[in-house]
Amino acid sequence: MAAQAPTMAVPTDAQLIQAQAGLWRHSLCHLTAIALRCAVQLGALASPEEGIYSLVPLSYLLVDGVFIDGEASQKAIVLATTSRHYIEVTLGLADWFKKDIAPPPSPFEDVHGATLFEESMALLDPESDKVFHEALAAHDHLGIGTILRECHDLFKGVQSLTDCFGGDGTTARAIFKAFPHIKCNVLDLPKVIEKVPSDGIVNYVASDLFHTIPPAQAVMLKEECVPGPSSISSDQPSMSKERQAFQRRGRSPEEARHAYR
Repeated sequence: MAAQAPTMAVPTDAQLIQAQAGLWRHSLCHLTAIALRCAVQLGALASPEEGIYSLVPLSYLLVDGVFIDGEASQKAIVLATTSRHYIEVTLGLADWFKKDIAPPPSPFEDVHGATLFEESMALLDPESDKVFHEALAAHDHLGIGTILRECHDLFKGVQSLTDCFGGDGTTARAIFKAFPHIKCNVLDLPKVIEKVPSDGIVNYVASDLFHTIPPAQAVMLKEECVPGPSSISSDQPSMSKERQAFQRRGRSPEEARHAYR
């Protein structure tokens, strides 16, 4: 006698109504991000001088000219993650999951044939490449003021520090401002350092992390997950900038740490 298929439990009316509400919420949630993008592009965020609306904490991060602990506007993150390139990548995710390629390209590379933060992206769309770099820099430096206050003891006794992948030196300058006795180095690739003007505060070193690290008592390696679908991999949902750099050179972060012991 053939086994009978298990009977599917029928949801209650209350559960069906809740499920319908959830369906609409998930189907239309992308409009929240697009509405935020429109607000940023239209400048529809109140400023303190207008005296009409008060700024909520989120608005402070998006209004030009408003600085918190020296951190500038974060609107580039909104513009980058809601850009046409990112949205097109999300629309192609189903096809990407079906592909049997080892190792698989990132969804961004699969759709656009270019890699974020690399020359190929600059050739594909220079304006968007600029926004992506601005978003990465904004993400890199967000929260340093809070870290310096909440983790103040970490810097006690430190006389010198090297910020690896330090970009334009914003984080290092914030550390120097809070602890003027710390000599700060910024290490990054030549293509990054050559665009940074010397400020006389931070020592900029153009080099590869795998070749040399400026001697210092402390080395800063920030785990920064690049937002968006380009960071999705088959075995890891998000990949830090450092891990991407390690893997491009065929070495894992664990191997790199062992090499520098």
